[in-house]
Amino acid sequence: MMASVLVIAVHLVLALAITPLLIGVMRTVRARLEGRVGGGVLQPWRDVIKLFGKEPLRAPGSSPVLAWAPLLLMASSLVLVTLIPLVSTLPLASVPGDLFVVVSVLLLGTVALAMLGLESGTAFGGMGSSRHMMFTALVEPTVLLSIYALSVPVGTSALAAIVRGRRDDLSLLLNPVSILAIAALIVVVIAETGRLPVDNPSTHLELTMVHEAMILESGGRDLGWLEFGSWLRLTGLLGLAVNLAVPWGLASDASAFALIVGTATTTVKLLLVGAALAAVEVFIAKLRLFRVPELLAGSFVLAFLSVSASYLVF
Repeated sequence: MMASVLVIAVHLVLALAITPLLIGVMRTVRARLEGRVGGGVLQPWRDVIKLFGKEPLRAPGSSPVLAWAPLLLMASSLVLVTLIPLVSTLPLASVPGDLFVVVSVLLLGTVALAMLGLESGTAFGGMGSSRHMMFTALVEPTVLLSIYALSVPVGTSALAAIVRGRRDDLSLLLNPVSILAIAALIVVVIAETGRLPVDNPSTHLELTMVHEAMILESGGRDLGWLEFGSWLRLTGLLGLAVNLAVPWGLASDASAFALIVGTATTTVKLLLVGAALAAVEVFIAKLRLFRVPELLAGSFVLAFLSVSASYLVF
């Protein structure tokens, strides 16, 4: 039990510490490739500290949704990073690190964001929420299918066991099932976290924004929770995809040395993949809104093919 508590604490500390740094690295890489200086890798820390120091302003007559939706998003994101094997593949006692539980927690934050956009009562908020839920309807089944395909050879839907099985058996990494599932999962991470080409996190154009449209009416501490919660979702999902694709370096036990090595390995992998993702975003454009479902449907087909192939290969 103490080992589980220690691993959960390490997951939380790592996620809270590296998330603003990851966002700062991604923004800096993109800025330098675009010929700009940028705010530096520590700018996200300054932004959230500034926001947490401000009182939120809410319109008269607004419902409690404006207050609890940011907290619910932040809470679900914290639960998400504890359930995902970021540092260790050790089974956690009394912690349901199951695929279906993780997807349910992810959906909880998605619904909180959608409710926040609708509560604003603006046309842009409603459009952002409807687009957000449309994307979710295509993304969530893809998450389930892609990771389920990876769970077939392992025989369990526990994420830690899946990562541990892929680390111990190299043949599980180099086969069509793994390649198709990881490709589908990468598209899911991009769509779920609002990155290009699905959404542009740095724009406020009314006709194109999705995530930004839902948080337009939030400010101060509420906006700080929303920003940090969204960043944590990126850290969790990116960490899951990276550790499924490259599962080496994670701790197999709760010893101090193993956890230090796992923390350092995950930090390096996240920063490298985040920088690569930001670099790719410089050279691609945002898709037209009605082309996004085609991309997400394509990722669903890849996940479906990976599930079908898993029963033929294994």
